[in-house]
Amino acid sequence: MWRHLLERSIYGLLTLVLISALIFVATNVLPGDAARAILGRSATPEAVAALQAQLGLDRPLVAQYAGWVADILHGNLGNSVVTKGPVWDLVGPRLTNSLVLLASTSLIALPLSFAVGILMAVRQGKWFDNTANGFLIGTAGIPEFVLAIVLILLLSTQVLQLLPPTAVLRPGQTVLQNPQVLVLPVMTLTLAIMPYLSRLIRASLIDALASEYVVTARLKGLPPRLILLRHALRNSLVPSIQGAALSLAYILGGAVVVEYIFQYPGLGSALQSAVSQRDLYVIQAIVLIFAFGYIVFNMIADMLTILMTPRLRS
Repeated sequence: MWRHLLERSIYGLLTLVLISALIFVATNVLPGDAARAILGRSATPEAVAALQAQLGLDRPLVAQYAGWVADILHGNLGNSVVTKGPVWDLVGPRLTNSLVLLASTSLIALPLSFAVGILMAVRQGKWFDNTANGFLIGTAGIPEFVLAIVLILLLSTQVLQLLPPTAVLRPGQTVLQNPQVLVLPVMTLTLAIMPYLSRLIRASLIDALASEYVVTARLKGLPPRLILLRHALRNSLVPSIQGAALSLAYILGGAVVVEYIFQYPGLGSALQSAVSQRDLYVIQAIVLIFAFGYIVFNMIADMLTILMTPRLRS
């Protein structure tokens, strides 16, 4: 177990190094010039060249990458080319807000997805399974921004004016001090990940219920609830754990559109602003955080998979 954890940690670290190189190269080949974007189109070539030298953008790409990695290892993410302040001062509060959104969505979406998937599998072919499956398939085909707009129309403007349509906070106010702004983003993300996760759980549990060891348990006369909880459900959770890890990674790093629509002050909206302003260090820091979260979630899923699979433990 510990050996596998060490191997996965080494592979994760190597993956993170590779991703950091790809991030750095990708951000530096973006169209446009960061110095020109800061100074504006009317800036003289001399002023642009001076700002490039000040930001270190005139150095070779390899030297820039080596300096960036060295700064990260010392806990320095660099300075924003727009605000001139440390990147962490901008990214840190946004990361906290994204983690709050991640935790809130996980506490609702994961148990709900598991419950719906289990009920669909247990009642396969009945009205609940057919109705829920049709709803999930229909929801899966709707883009996240459409779900967000529909929820805004239903709960914030036209029908019921119950919730704020955007997550606008007063200066110094945190998301937890105004939890109403979390409701619509959490509902949107829940509806976005439930179709995938619930149907994955349903398919895995149906396969487990049709397996030989479940048939044997039934022939022995074990109670159906005991067969479901001790035999079928436990063995069907492995694909669901991997699916949950992908869902959590999506919530952390893939909810850019949802955060933008609701003006939620998280990493997604910060990334959108940084790309439009070509704030290189902010872009690199946020994407690196997304990659780190993806690797961590998958490592946790692998460890849980090993713990729940006797064959892998041995």
